[in-house]
Amino acid sequence: MSLLGIDVGTTGCKVIAFREDGEVLAQAYGEYPLIHPQPGWSELDSNVVWENVSNGIREVAAQTKSDPIEAISVASQGEAVTPVSGNYDALANAITTFDSRTTGICEEILQDISPLEVMQITGMPPSNIHTLAKLVWIQRNQPEIYKEVWKFFGFEDFVNFRLGVQPAVDYSLAARTMCFDIINKCWSEKMLGLADVDVSLLPDTVPSGTIIGEIGKKVAGELNLPSGVVVVAGGHDQPCGALGAGIIRGGELMDATGTVECIAPAFNEPVINQQMIDGNFACYPHVVDGLYVTLGFVSSGGVVLRWFRDTLAQAEVAQAAAEERDVYDILLEDIPDSPGTAMLLPHFTGSGTPHLDLESKGAIVGLTLSTTKGELVKAILEGISYEIKQNLTMLEDAGVEINEVRAIGGGAKSEKWLQLKADMFNKKVIALDISEGVCLGTAILSGTAIGKYSSIEEAVDLLVKPQKVYYPREEIAQQYDEKLKVYEQIYPALRDLNDQL
Repeated sequence: MSLLGIDVGTTGCKVIAFREDGEVLAQAYGEYPLIHPQPGWSELDSNVVWENVSNGIREVAAQTKSDPIEAISVASQGEAVTPVSGNYDALANAITTFDSRTTGICEEILQDISPLEVMQITGMPPSNIHTLAKLVWIQRNQPEIYKEVWKFFGFEDFVNFRLGVQPAVDYSLAARTMCFDIINKCWSEKMLGLADVDVSLLPDTVPSGTIIGEIGKKVAGELNLPSGVVVVAGGHDQPCGALGAGIIRGGELMDATGTVECIAPAFNEPVINQQMIDGNFACYPHVVDGLYVTLGFVSSGGVVLRWFRDTLAQAEVAQAAAEERDVYDILLEDIPDSPGTAMLLPHFTGSGTPHLDLESKGAIVGLTLSTTKGELVKAILEGISYEIKQNLTMLEDAGVEINEVRAIGGGAKSEKWLQLKADMFNKKVIALDISEGVCLGTAILSGTAIGKYSSIEEAVDLLVKPQKVYYPREEIAQQYDEKLKVYEQIYPALRDLNDQL
């Protein structure tokens, strides 16, 4: 028997079947285009998303006949919303996270409630990106659609609905709406009242790992699934990825390095205060019962290293092809061990947390005629890591305990980068050989729900294996603490200039 995990992202979806021991049996990937009907608008055709998801399910199911799928769980992007009619049709495209049409709506809501009270209820620093602002926009600008709405769905509950089971959303994804009470675990009458949204327009909420239904024969036949497959509540993609990285205790933190670098620490009690708001840090339910998570991120993570490869490393690309090696191994083999003199601000696509400044730009400072290519690569790794270090410091100052870092993604394959992080963060860094953490997290949820694992803890012990542990070197850690004081001055010094640019 196998467990099917589905990860519905912004531009594509992954469908992966895992055996009970964590081995990947089959996988499929489908891409779909973002739609931009007006400047600043960002939409997805939910029917096209479902078409890709269903094709992926059929493809994977066809390859797992000897290990038939027993349970399905879905992780998805947050904030996106699809209006669905009483005839079960999507009434319009889904409005995705970074869509600018909602600009100013949150500020209107804040005329009747303080930012701190919003966070005390919802765990979200007030923002126009959240679903609540999107519902208000539809209400005002598409009243004919709003009148026909039966339910507003995020992509987890939309896929569950199309699978033919109860339209339910888990607590972690519900929290991304900014209208879910994270303490009482229910939709907030206060927040919905401020937006004049009826609670009946939203799906039921359940804890992650809850069995929410069994797929009927008709849908199972259409998807090549065996009979009796159950659907288990999944979650927001980042907490699911954190579970896939083994983040099941307070004080543990996932560091996922990809195009974007994202951190997700877990903690035992809600941390809600002005410092969290100032850092744009949310506080919401983890997919692991009893824990909460927050997110910090660098918008331009590994993509900056890719920019360097494509723009300045043609010789290394040719060498890698000739020697059949990874070009990044070649680029990183000559970086110096000690902290560099050149510094890079990795705001190539704006900043992430804590500033969330989309107008900020990348910069390299401290260049001399003796600066080597290896030192530039080191500056890229350090710049991304300095950004994460600032997030870690702010989170700890706000009351979030962080004891160890679990590294996944492409950056977790570089020993030099992981040692750099251990030194700069002054934390133990554990490398994990996990490439599909989000889907693995959903598999852990579904496998535990149907009794394949006795507990989340047993599943993590079985499926999540540390590869190597990196410890901070005291002398270099002190050097990074001193250099951080310099790095922290770069963004403020360039902010006005970047606004002019």
